[in-house]
Amino acid sequence: MVAHVVKSEDEKINAPYLKLYTAATGNGYKALILLELLGIDYYVKTINFKTKEQKEPWFLELNPNGKIPTLSEVDNSGKRTNIAESIAILLYIADKYDKDHKFSYAHGTPLYYEQLEWLLFQASGIAPAKGQLNFFSGAAAPQKIDFAIERYHDEVVRQFGVLEEQLKKNGTGFLVGDHISLADIATYPYVIFDYPPKFDEELKQFPLLSAWAKKIGSLPEVIKAKQVPK
Repeated sequence: MVAHVVKSEDEKINAPYLKLYTAATGNGYKALILLELLGIDYYVKTINFKTKEQKEPWFLELNPNGKIPTLSEVDNSGKRTNIAESIAILLYIADKYDKDHKFSYAHGTPLYYEQLEWLLFQASGIAPAKGQLNFFSGAAAPQKIDFAIERYHDEVVRQFGVLEEQLKKNGTGFLVGDHISLADIATYPYVIFDYPPKFDEELKQFPLLSAWAKKIGSLPEVIKAKQVPK
């Protein structure tokens, strides 16, 4: 599978096609990992945060919230479907392109709703906590607030403990069921390579989570996905 990086908005792309607007962030990697695992062709537009490309009028037409990732699919008739929000994008791709449920679970089954539970845990728990920790620890913060840094650091570590218990309970080496799923795909970037500060030392407290992260991270498709955004 080859990821086609779109260098210019003027480059002609023949329908049908999938095009992902993304960047090298935790949310930005999720869909890339799934697309690589599925082995389907897609185009990539890496969004430049430094120039605030995500706030430009052409991008806001795709996603009024002005955030990545955003997925555009154009069918043979030229009809465009735009999907924003990383979890919604994962579900959309899985519904359309993972018919055999190699990386997801069938809608309406108990495993589907368990997968959804952990997707929402990632989106409403780990992502906000790491995002706030990144802000208060980074150069963007107007001042360093030790209480805020400690609060969000401790919350991330607590959530790592929740993931550790789920891996122990499930007993397969995956968060849900017996194979890699959307739950693992969404969670992995936020455990390993999303925002500084890194949690290498903290992960040593959670052997199952550490082993899970190494297993997911060693997949060739995951390695490739991490190299796609420029």
